[in-house]
Amino acid sequence: MSKNSMLSPLSRLAAMVLKAALPAAAIVAAAGFAPALLAQTPAVPPAATPAEAQAQDEPELVEFETAKLRRIAVPAFVAPSPADTPAGNSTNLGRQIAEVIASDMRASGLFEPAGPSGLRAITLGEVTAPQYDFWKGRGVDQLIEGFIRVGADGNLTIGCYLYDVTFAGEITRLGFVVTPGEWRRAAHKCADAFYSRVTGEKPFFDSRIAYIAESGPKGNRIKRLAIMDSDGANHKFITSGQATALTPRYSPNYRSILYLSYTDGNPRIYVYDVDSGRQRLITQSRNPTFAPRWSPDGKTILYSMAIAGNSDIYKISVNGGEPVRLTSAPGIDVGGSFSPDGTQIVFESDRSGSQQIYIMNADGSNPRRISFQGGRFATPEWSPRGDLIAVTRIAGDFRVGTMRPDGSNLRLLTDSWQDEAPTWAPNGRVIQFFRTAKNSGKTGIWQVDLTGRNERQLPTPVDGSDPAWGPVLP
Repeated sequence: MSKNSMLSPLSRLAAMVLKAALPAAAIVAAAGFAPALLAQTPAVPPAATPAEAQAQDEPELVEFETAKLRRIAVPAFVAPSPADTPAGNSTNLGRQIAEVIASDMRASGLFEPAGPSGLRAITLGEVTAPQYDFWKGRGVDQLIEGFIRVGADGNLTIGCYLYDVTFAGEITRLGFVVTPGEWRRAAHKCADAFYSRVTGEKPFFDSRIAYIAESGPKGNRIKRLAIMDSDGANHKFITSGQATALTPRYSPNYRSILYLSYTDGNPRIYVYDVDSGRQRLITQSRNPTFAPRWSPDGKTILYSMAIAGNSDIYKISVNGGEPVRLTSAPGIDVGGSFSPDGTQIVFESDRSGSQQIYIMNADGSNPRRISFQGGRFATPEWSPRGDLIAVTRIAGDFRVGTMRPDGSNLRLLTDSWQDEAPTWAPNGRVIQFFRTAKNSGKTGIWQVDLTGRNERQLPTPVDGSDPAWGPVLP
């Protein structure tokens, strides 16, 4: 895979802040800034104030759960000079950009977006001078408007603006110069900026998912490593399926994917480099091996390995070498996940007689059980915020939930027959997991926010399992 095909650097997705008080007739001309200048401007809102930072670090779930949905309108972006591009006509792209932004805002669980379908077309002049009374009369709280222009070099200039309808004022504006193939990333970046600006939360839309694509009959499933955008777009298979792939995880810098592969019954842990398409072997064994996971600094890999029926957690350098065993209790220890600061590891173990959640120090010392709510618990993953641990609770059905690092405040977010293997959005506000249908056995990738009210399935070309949410792209 080429560098430009999936994870292009920010220099190719050049961001700009559109100049204040820009006359409507001059919007398109304003996009003629040199790419070198545009790339120096961050594509995210200014850093949070101390109060906002504290709110991010210590979220109140009650406030999140009871927050009133903000009604936001997203009409199709204006294409003042319609032109064809390799990605389609700019008029159609203007509508698609609005669709992506509206879908992103809906997925956050905090917004009730309308549009672009069912909304009237706006004029170019409205992009900087919205008709507030019109939108206010329709109960809209916030308004997103924008434009798209095709340059002489074939690149797209996309400008997006966020307005508060109640107070009739602009909240923020953002622009991008991108190749036609990257229009979706620009849309996600706009949604990220608006989401962060309104909520004070960190962004998560411009990110990618690694997962296991499953096909074939039940007794002979083909399991391939695949990647896609956070909304299911830009899907790509990474491995051929000749070897079974399992439990992928994006590296902290998003450039690599860690996964487990079984060839001829022998497990191997690989790191796949997304830019080059090459992979390298980290470790291999004839013993059953499970669930490799990154450390927060990307220098260490955790995994589980069973020897003579006893499964323990090991760590190994990302460069390979001799593994170090971290657990030694009789029983099955599986599924280590580091805390964001790298000082602790959460894992599952049956050392108490049933499958439960434990925490230990990063060197393996001081293991202690934290789940005491009845039933069994599996697949723990620490939130990137550090405030919660996502788990699978098994009590008849499999349900995805969260608990605090001390085991308190268990909250079940799903209620289906078999939901499991949660993975966190980069901002720690949304969880993805995979769901198995009771009758057909088909699996799919789903996500739910921390209220448990906003579920949706991501589109995949075949069945999907073992999702892993990567960090926000630069």
